[in-house]
Amino acid sequence: MRNNKKHLVILGSTGSIGQSTLDVVRRFRNRYEVVGLAAGRNSFLLAEQIDEFQPEVVAVESEKQAGELRRRLGRRRLKILCGEAGYEEIASVSRADMVVSAITGVAGLKPTLAALKGGKDVALANKESMVVAGALIRKIAARSGSRVIPVDSEHSGVFQCLRGRNKKFVKRVYLTASGGPFLRVPLEELAGKSLAEALKHPRWKMGLKVTIDSATMMNKGLELIEARWLFNLRPEQLGVLVHPQSIVHALVEFLDGSVLAQLSPTDMRIPIQYALSYPERLEAPLPSLDLAGVRSLEFFPVDERRFPLFGLARKALAAGLSFPVVLNAANEVAVQAFLEEKISFGQIVEVVNYCLNNHRPRALSELDEILAVDGESRGLAQQYLKELKGKIT
Repeated sequence: MRNNKKHLVILGSTGSIGQSTLDVVRRFRNRYEVVGLAAGRNSFLLAEQIDEFQPEVVAVESEKQAGELRRRLGRRRLKILCGEAGYEEIASVSRADMVVSAITGVAGLKPTLAALKGGKDVALANKESMVVAGALIRKIAARSGSRVIPVDSEHSGVFQCLRGRNKKFVKRVYLTASGGPFLRVPLEELAGKSLAEALKHPRWKMGLKVTIDSATMMNKGLELIEARWLFNLRPEQLGVLVHPQSIVHALVEFLDGSVLAQLSPTDMRIPIQYALSYPERLEAPLPSLDLAGVRSLEFFPVDERRFPLFGLARKALAAGLSFPVVLNAANEVAVQAFLEEKISFGQIVEVVNYCLNNHRPRALSELDEILAVDGESRGLAQQYLKELKGKIT
């Protein structure tokens, strides 16, 4: 680490995780320096971030966004990359010590792999990368010596509970889920819930796609698959508990009956800060957890009648092979259609179920094989959406 600072590249800097990461950097400017920022279409916010953090290189989604950003920046000299190749290049810049991978969806996979191949540690917030290419990521990280440190609050909790522990004594790992906005909505009303209602998360402030995934609880299904690869656990060792208070983020049960839990306030800056500072711990960015004020901590099993997408994710985890790739791709297409109000909330699961049922599974070991299945699954999902549209009209 040069100049006693950790040099960071932040992929997805204008999203919720990216903005929280930059808030951590603001608090510890003596420890961190931003050398690269990558965003999508929000050139206005990116320009503000450039003014404040003075990176040496940035990347945006397209040449159109790059031109827009150049106009906003005026005569400032700055290397601006664009497109898929630009994201991969910025993820592997020589000065970076760590890459924060927070681009939503499978679009974050190639930059994550580029960072690992370049020997960078990765603070991983892009769960989809690990879902579709967990084995490949582990192999590349082992080869390069890079570390993958989880940013999601639940995986950070597991990471902290397992630190220094022999995993042969682990019986079961539990991730927790808030239950989202529809935890107590009558089952017969779920399918017709509106976009506005689905975006009203009771605990966390997140991006649009992740918020919808929380409402369907697909996010927990994806996180189970991610945990399988992050911690090299068997599917049967992984479970989820609904915990509406969102204070306990993970629990690890050991063979002797002992259970360790990680608790913290509901604020993503805490796991982000730990990922950046690991193995050190820095002063918290908010008041200490007031357990006396919490009064109660509730835990429930997941009701798969209420959250059928979680059930499909569990089945994909157990089946392995190419099913997790299909699950993720179909879900991304379906959620985008719901965000565009082209399908109902209840039809998200229909799209995913259709794609899983019409997939011929196979083993995947290389990136091109993974991307081929991803593309096929997106095509199948789009085909089913056309059929749905035809039925409606």
